[in-house]
Amino acid sequence: MSYQVLARKWRPRTFATLVGQEHVVRALTNALESRRLHHAYLLTGTRGVGKTTLARILAKAINCETGITATPCGACSACLEIDAGRFVDLIEVDAATNTKVDEMRQLLESAVYVPTRGRFKVYVIDEVHMLSTSAFNAMLKTLEEPPEHIKFILATTEPQKIPVTVLSRCLQFNLKQMPVPAIVAHLERVLKEEGVPAETPALRLVAHAARGSMRDALSLIDQAIAYSGGHVTEASVRAMLGTVDTGYLFDLLEALARRDASATLAVADAMEARSLSFDDGLAELARILNRVALAQAAPEALPEDAPERERVTALGGVLDPEDVQLYYQIALNARADLALAPDEYTGFTMALMRMHAFAPETAGGRLALEPAREPAAVAPTRPSTAPFDWPAVARALKLTGAAKQLAERSELLAFDGEGVELAVPPESRALADKGYVEKLKSALAEHLGRPVRVTVRLAVVNGRTAAGVAEGERRARDEQASAQIDADPLVRELVAGFDATIESVKPVE
Repeated sequence: MSYQVLARKWRPRTFATLVGQEHVVRALTNALESRRLHHAYLLTGTRGVGKTTLARILAKAINCETGITATPCGACSACLEIDAGRFVDLIEVDAATNTKVDEMRQLLESAVYVPTRGRFKVYVIDEVHMLSTSAFNAMLKTLEEPPEHIKFILATTEPQKIPVTVLSRCLQFNLKQMPVPAIVAHLERVLKEEGVPAETPALRLVAHAARGSMRDALSLIDQAIAYSGGHVTEASVRAMLGTVDTGYLFDLLEALARRDASATLAVADAMEARSLSFDDGLAELARILNRVALAQAAPEALPEDAPERERVTALGGVLDPEDVQLYYQIALNARADLALAPDEYTGFTMALMRMHAFAPETAGGRLALEPAREPAAVAPTRPSTAPFDWPAVARALKLTGAAKQLAERSELLAFDGEGVELAVPPESRALADKGYVEKLKSALAEHLGRPVRVTVRLAVVNGRTAAGVAEGERRARDEQASAQIDADPLVRELVAGFDATIESVKPVE
């Protein structure tokens, strides 16, 4: 007997065996049990999440010889023929190859005839967004006033391309991408039934590579079984997928914690020597940093079976939380920019050097990006009547662009006559760039008529900033204008006489 691939062999045949789409199953089950059946359904979602499978299960549910039911028997001739793909009243159409209006008209001409075998004639149109405008128009009349014996099940990966006139005539269900834990759990069940030993980390790698598609996961595990000779190990799956061994990435982060640029480059060279994907490396680096952030902020949220839990926890103890956030952001940005780099190695190593360059330091005259300390008692610390009105000064400075934003979004921590110490919120870290600080320093020196020091630190900003003051002034003007309008006798007369409402009020500048 010929081998049947796992994706076909383990295709769900009932609502109960469909994985990860409980919200759709619940709605359809309730509709079937109450006999509230719509004439057209639209199933949307990415590839491999169960759109066509769900359409076939629904076709069985309404055509099962035991009656309309949410639990088709799977043993009657209708159920067996639908599972085998030969039920005469289940018409499956690939819209990608039947896009023309004539083909759609020919298909719909048969809709007027009653079913040959089943209770309903079911039309499943896959990738329906591929139909031409004329073909959609040909469908509209049938969708609007369908015969009682007809059910349409439309499936698509791009619902935004479907005309609203069609969308409005369908019940729409959005199928979700499969979460990694759900894929891993399903693969474990499948391989247990198949008698194939597998390591859980290997299945987790497959689940990540499948990117939310259960069908892709089953196809990949088929490949992994063949590649590994029947014993699916983490090492064999990594080799098959070309994914990066996390050991390299933990070594990178440990070198970053030591501020050892040479060691990080040595790891990058080792990765290049093995022809590993630097794009995958940045993605996995971001995942590890996410787990490190969890270990620091909410250790209980880190799963007990998290990969390399001990090394993640150790990194959480030596990396500053702000460093973790910075490295994560750089990894994401570098991955997006990788295609623009001269080559992947250059893009990857430049990201590592950026992590070193922007890491908080207090020595060597570099801008100190560190949590704000409490200023000395002699310095004004966020008082409402500070002798140095930073919001007013910031608005008066001759600045543009990001340097202007730095001035207006920063808060004064201290001013000693010779220098200012400012705080910017962590989410505005980019504004603390050395170039912007230098522009602010020059503009402030010009404003004060003497050289001045400028120190910028990352801290929660909860006091007065120029942007905050401007927003407060705007709100006050709006409230004053609204009060004046409400008190105006003519406006009151109009509101009362015409049962009118005031939608918005804008003060005249």
